[in-house]
Amino acid sequence: MNQLNDLTLDARFATVCGYTQADLETTFGGHLAGVDWAKLKRWYNGYNFLGEPVYNPFDILLFVDKGQVYRNYWFETGSPSFLIKRLQCRGTFLPELEDLEASEEILDSFDLERIDPVTLLFQAGYLTIDHARQIFDQWLFSLRVPNQEVRQALANQLVDAYTSRLPSERLRWQKTLYDSLAQGDVAGLLAAISRLFAGIPWRNFTANDLPLTEGYYASVLYAFFASLNAEIIPEDISNQGQVDLTIKLVDYIYVIEIKLHRGQAGAAPSGIAPRPGDATVPVLTQAGDNPALAQIQARGYSAKYRGLSNKGLFEVGLVFDPQVRNLTQADWVAVV
Repeated sequence: MNQLNDLTLDARFATVCGYTQADLETTFGGHLAGVDWAKLKRWYNGYNFLGEPVYNPFDILLFVDKGQVYRNYWFETGSPSFLIKRLQCRGTFLPELEDLEASEEILDSFDLERIDPVTLLFQAGYLTIDHARQIFDQWLFSLRVPNQEVRQALANQLVDAYTSRLPSERLRWQKTLYDSLAQGDVAGLLAAISRLFAGIPWRNFTANDLPLTEGYYASVLYAFFASLNAEIIPEDISNQGQVDLTIKLVDYIYVIEIKLHRGQAGAAPSGIAPRPGDATVPVLTQAGDNPALAQIQARGYSAKYRGLSNKGLFEVGLVFDPQVRNLTQADWVAVV
């Protein structure tokens, strides 16, 4: 078996395992009459093996069979539980899924004792090649999530794993977060984030160091925002540095910086009021300067977005405390 010729990274065979755009417009033309081509491409296209991007054939066949109904057909055929556990065990910074680079050695590794999560993500179809470049006589491949189906479905799985909640509970949080983002309701968004982390079972934090890094909180938020099909720019670079997350949804833009502060246990978020009858939301007990928001403003992270949003641009500073495993400060400013 070690004499096989792996064709995965051979450009001559880039389209052998998927349907091209020409395939759909010709061979499948009669079955796809009236389809929204842009939406179809966004959902099921995007797989790239050093050639023309291709559609997932399983998705297309089921899409045709089910009367052009958009669903996560391919993703529903299996559960990535092993992959999710590997990501958690390695403390993977989930926003990095938006911009990964790997060598050919990593992509075709089969060492199960030391397998890299990036290898699993690529070989299982959750990541694909964006472009390739050669440096110091070695090929490097920039990777990305292929399409909307994979992004949203994988994000849902990550949310469930990182919060240990049922899909029905996740949906309630998603609706609240989406409504706040889509309406420019930053106060509601911050309250929703506080309730979200307050609802994560304490058992998630035993025998591990998850809450001790900014990356954990950024990863949970990234997974939730990705599950809403929001446009996410992690570690968004400007001429003064980089901000942790920029979120775009329904023409609102949110520039978010996350800080970790080890303060007094029991401290509660500033600027967040509880909902009536919601005992899980901390009551305001402290206030003060917000270092996360101060960094956004001092370095002008939002400057490049001024004038680009028709509805609103917001600077949001989030400060988490690993002792309370939640926000201790959450402040925002609407940028004019």
